[in-house]
Amino acid sequence: MLNGIVYINGKFCDANEAKISPFDRGFIFGDGIYEVVPVVNGRLVDRLDFWERFERSLKSIELKLPLSREKYEAMFYELIKRNNIKEGAVYTEISRGAAMRDFDFPVGLTPTCFAFAYEKNIFDNPYAKTGIEIVSLPDIRWKRRDIKSVSLLAQCITKHEAHKRGAFECFMTENGYVTECSSSSAFIIKNGVLITKPLSNEILPGIRRKVILGFANEAGLKINERNFTMDEVYEADEAFISAATLMLLPVVKADGKKIGGGKIGKFVPKLREMYANHLKKEAGIL
Repeated sequence: MLNGIVYINGKFCDANEAKISPFDRGFIFGDGIYEVVPVVNGRLVDRLDFWERFERSLKSIELKLPLSREKYEAMFYELIKRNNIKEGAVYTEISRGAAMRDFDFPVGLTPTCFAFAYEKNIFDNPYAKTGIEIVSLPDIRWKRRDIKSVSLLAQCITKHEAHKRGAFECFMTENGYVTECSSSSAFIIKNGVLITKPLSNEILPGIRRKVILGFANEAGLKINERNFTMDEVYEADEAFISAATLMLLPVVKADGKKIGGGKIGKFVPKLREMYANHLKKEAGIL
């Protein structure tokens, strides 16, 4: 999508007419925060968790919302309406604004605020039935991965490398342990225990991660938030990833090695169904 109606600095306009200053610090330094909110049945879902993470990231780099929560959500819904989005997502980004190039944070700037809505098939993903393949790659990102920064070059490099190797995604590793994926959270299941890395500045506090952990017990799983290795991934009964518009996708092969015999296990489909129902309830269709 390179068309449609977008929002930029208080105005709705055609994407081809949207403009920012060439001196915008988001463009020059990657000095900004972004978020993605799923849309189901024309409604924002996981919205409270979105706000918690969005405002936390903004505060971490000394930025504030240029609008109230109510006006910001109203802007999202106007984008959803104008672009006729029933299922998909809203992307939003706030940068520090435009200023002459200087590494320190300039004071008194007007933040740049941008958003667009796009269609995405969240529920009917063919990879949910076939599973995906991942490869392991070194985690080359900065040390504040808990901040959802617009500076994503390291993630782009690892995603591209994974695709060059014929994989859908990668499990990034650091000091011998899996951190997360290039654009999703990483999980394994072994002997009825759901294992994922504990929260720290080494990973993004995934919204889907939080929701999944919230109903894992109901699915019959115990939870163990700890570091795990790629050897444990290879020996896992099941593995999966989670992200805003993917929900959950099962991993059936890692570095060429079959996980669970290369077949989708019993827990990941159950968790995916539970998460889908969670979204549908919030969207008013269950």
